[in-house]
Amino acid sequence: MRKSIILLSGLFLTFIMQAQDRPQPQPGPAPKISIKKPETFTLPNGLKVMVVEDHKLPRVSFSLTIDNAPYAEGNKKGVDDLTSSLMGMGSTKTPKDAFNEEVDFLGADISFSSSGAYASGLSKYSKRILELMAEGSLMPNFTQEEFEKERDKLIEGLKTQEKSVPAVAGRVENVLVYSKNHPAGEYLSEETIKNVTLDDIKKNYVTYFVPSRAYLVIIGDVKFKETKKLVEKLFGTWTKATAPAVSYTQPSNVQYTQINFVDMPNAVQSEISVVNTVNLKLSDPDFFPVIVANQVLGGDFNSYLNMNLREAHGWTYGARSNVGSNKYMMSKFKANTQVRNSVTDSAVVEIMKEIKRIRTEKVTDEALRNVKAGYIGRFVMQVEKPQTVARYALNIETESLPADFYENYIKNIEAVTAEDVMRVMNKYVLADNLRIIITGKAAEVVPALEKLKIPMFFFDKFGNPTEKPKMKMPVPAGVTVKTVLDKYMAAIGGEKAVMAVKSIAVNGTSEIEGAPAPLAYVSKKDSKGRTLMKLELTGMMELSKQVIGDKSGYSAGQGQKKEMTAEEFAEKKALASTFEELGLAKKTDVVLDGIEPFNGVDAYALKSGKTIYYYDVKTGLRVGSTTTQERNGQQMTSSILLSDYKDVKGVKVPYIIVLSQGGRDLEIKVSEVKINEGVTDADFQ
Repeated sequence: MRKSIILLSGLFLTFIMQAQDRPQPQPGPAPKISIKKPETFTLPNGLKVMVVEDHKLPRVSFSLTIDNAPYAEGNKKGVDDLTSSLMGMGSTKTPKDAFNEEVDFLGADISFSSSGAYASGLSKYSKRILELMAEGSLMPNFTQEEFEKERDKLIEGLKTQEKSVPAVAGRVENVLVYSKNHPAGEYLSEETIKNVTLDDIKKNYVTYFVPSRAYLVIIGDVKFKETKKLVEKLFGTWTKATAPAVSYTQPSNVQYTQINFVDMPNAVQSEISVVNTVNLKLSDPDFFPVIVANQVLGGDFNSYLNMNLREAHGWTYGARSNVGSNKYMMSKFKANTQVRNSVTDSAVVEIMKEIKRIRTEKVTDEALRNVKAGYIGRFVMQVEKPQTVARYALNIETESLPADFYENYIKNIEAVTAEDVMRVMNKYVLADNLRIIITGKAAEVVPALEKLKIPMFFFDKFGNPTEKPKMKMPVPAGVTVKTVLDKYMAAIGGEKAVMAVKSIAVNGTSEIEGAPAPLAYVSKKDSKGRTLMKLELTGMMELSKQVIGDKSGYSAGQGQKKEMTAEEFAEKKALASTFEELGLAKKTDVVLDGIEPFNGVDAYALKSGKTIYYYDVKTGLRVGSTTTQERNGQQMTSSILLSDYKDVKGVKVPYIIVLSQGGRDLEIKVSEVKINEGVTDADFQ
């Protein structure tokens, strides 16, 4: 959890940068691998059980996996998500609160989904933990009340993703590659979620939560004979059934390489994915050459893609590739990265160059040797873990692999040659049939992309074909920096009302999935040019903070404090006030840089130094801003989106604030705004 919190703190204020990839140390000669085999048995209903005894620690884990083929949900997309959400709400035998209280009392961890369950805890409680897991799995308590809560929560989660560039990019990529009617291409919408009923949930559970392709993996401080008896008792009553057979049309690749562009006017960087479909399974002879070849191209820090885009050019924090494998459907080759708008076209050129390189030039002996050593090293580090043994055993069963698949793993990696790398890259990476899917700001990206002479097609945020988006538009005669700022002042209440504001304090919250508490947002400003911005985990810890005082400023987070340079302080101090526009009006370097689509509207773009401020052409209200900064030789752009303006003591202030950095968004809902109260000198210390 602490790792995720650190990431959050660095994400949205520019003080703390994300953790960066580090090259892996090269291991020595790989040892001969001997993998422990689990003891197994199968119940009459089809449930296969695997037990790995490990008495080093007094702990045990239970993992139930149902290996059904993916299926399309159609106009009720959301059935499976909601089934997962509702499982674990107690059972028909034990109410939710009592169920959760007992889990907590045991110090256990138990979770459920539509495709299985997981539980872990101390081995002395193993019997009761498995009983609770079986109870929640086989006797789920589906109620209308909980269904409505989870349905509303799922819809609310969708709304927070509307302006998320990575979320939109991922959705469109799957739609274009697979189609909307394919299990891998269909997506959630408010409409499809609202089509789902509680009866649909119950039917989905009965249809797909069945034992015919179910596997129970038990790892830890247990005895096989005792465990077998307990499993037979708890899961022997599971009704024998098989999930329906599923068939669907396999996707096809495009006839020629092309750019598929999705316009997101609020994007401060472009999401780039270069994709084609592949037909690859773990059991295929090409599997080992493919994973080695992918490591060379984009699988680790020293790969072609990362060393080019990150290390040589400093355009990104990471460039990667992956070749998926799937026994049920076509998978994908995918090379992807995130770069600032200004270098999007250049990044495309370099990605294509590296793809051509690995298809036409033999990888050097040294590079191939290093890639193999790194991969084998990671394999060896994992293979001694009981969880790994269990996962490998499960893979052998579900993927129809030879019994010695993992014993021969290292040998098969070592056998891959430079010729193999080139061969499989030509087979699975289709240089002439690639989708170059780019999600970004059209006004800043498309003109340069057009110069690449690669056919380009445009799509909306749901993968529907659309017209070429509007580019930057000219400013009408008579509109100047002053008239834009004057219109803004009038829109928020007028100059008199604005000048009457001596201080303003804003409090808000943001819900983050997986965080133990909501994030609290605090912003305080006064007319003396002092500001405070702070993010903290409510009731727990301060994540990040920035202060502009009378004569100095600093940023802080996670116990670290960094004083601003004189230049940084002067730049921020110039705009520090109750409203930044008061400072902008005094600056002489502010430029009106056209009209652009931004945050859903056409907006005047006022450029001041490294920041661009956007003002709605119709209303005059500021709808957001973008700021570009250089850190460690790399440029990063962050953005702020503003909406839902409300009147507070005669001035309008935004009640929705979206902070975006590194391709991630944090939506803050303002709960309280205080004018001329709630701000003291101590806030700026």
